[in-house]
Amino acid sequence: MKTANIFNIQRYSIHDGPGIRTTVFFKGCPLNCWWCHNPESQATTQELLFDQERCLGCGNCLRNCPVGAIELVDGKALRAKSKCDICGQCIQSCPVSAVELVGQIMTVEEVIEETEKDLLFYEESGGGVTCSGGEPLLQADFLTLLADYYQQAEIELAVDTCGQIAWEKLGRLAPKIALFLYDLKFIDSEKHQQYTGVGNQLILANLAKLAAANCRIIARIPLIPGINDHISNIKEIGQFLTELNIKDVNLLPYHRAGVDKYQRLGKEYKLSECEDLSEERLAQLVGILEKLGLNTKIGG
Repeated sequence: MKTANIFNIQRYSIHDGPGIRTTVFFKGCPLNCWWCHNPESQATTQELLFDQERCLGCGNCLRNCPVGAIELVDGKALRAKSKCDICGQCIQSCPVSAVELVGQIMTVEEVIEETEKDLLFYEESGGGVTCSGGEPLLQADFLTLLADYYQQAEIELAVDTCGQIAWEKLGRLAPKIALFLYDLKFIDSEKHQQYTGVGNQLILANLAKLAAANCRIIARIPLIPGINDHISNIKEIGQFLTELNIKDVNLLPYHRAGVDKYQRLGKEYKLSECEDLSEERLAQLVGILEKLGLNTKIGG
C-alpha cells in the first residue's frame, strides 16, 4: 500500500490555481527559503509544533515521555529534539493542546476520499485538486498514483512545484498533470543559492523542458522586499518567461503568516525585519511584466 507524508488538506482553496480547489500539502522540500510560510513543510519526517505561550508547565508531558526528552525550564516544557522519537505521548497528555503533530501518513485512497468531498465545487467553478507542499514531487510515486486516478475521474490536477527535482521524475509525470504552478525566485543562481540553499540551474532547465513539451504553466514569483523584488530581477524573470512562451504569471507578495511556526518548531526566522511591499511597488512590478506581454495577476 503506497503512502505519503501529508501535513494538511485544505478545502475550499482559491489561491492555488483556478476555481475552487482542495490543496493537498506534502511534507518535505529540497529548498530552505528564508521566507517560507510553511516551515513545517521542509523536513520530510513528522515533527512536533510546541506553543510555549499555551504551556501551563503542569509537567504531564515530562512524566509521560518514555525517552526522557522533556524537562521543565522556567515553568515551561523544553524538548530535546535529539532524544525525541515523535511517539505522541506528550500530545495526548497535554491538557491545553500546546503540542501538535505535523505530518500524517496517508494512503492514496484516503487522500482521494478527502478531495472528492468537494467534487460539486470543482465542477461548478472550474477548479480541482492542487498538490503543494513542501515539494510534492519528492513523493513522486504517490503523486503518480493520484494523477492516474484524477485523470480517469476527469478532475483537474495542478502541481505546485519549486522545480528542484530530477527530470526523470518530472518528465515522466508531466503528461498526467493538467497545470503546473511553477515557482521562480531568481534568475541569478548565486542569489538563489544564498536565499534557498541551492542553485537554480536545474529549476530553470526543467521549466524550459516543461514549456517545450507544451505543458500548461503558471509561473509564480514570491516577492520578498529587499531580496528579489529588484526591478532587474523581475525583468530577467519576465524575459526568461517570454523566451519560453509562458504567458501567465502570479505575483505573490510577502506576508508574515506562519512566522510563529518558526518559534514553535525551534527554528530561526531570518526575515524578522522584513516589511510588506507597498501598493505602488506592486503596481510598478506588475507594469514591468505586462510590458513584456505577460498576463500578470497579484495572488493566485
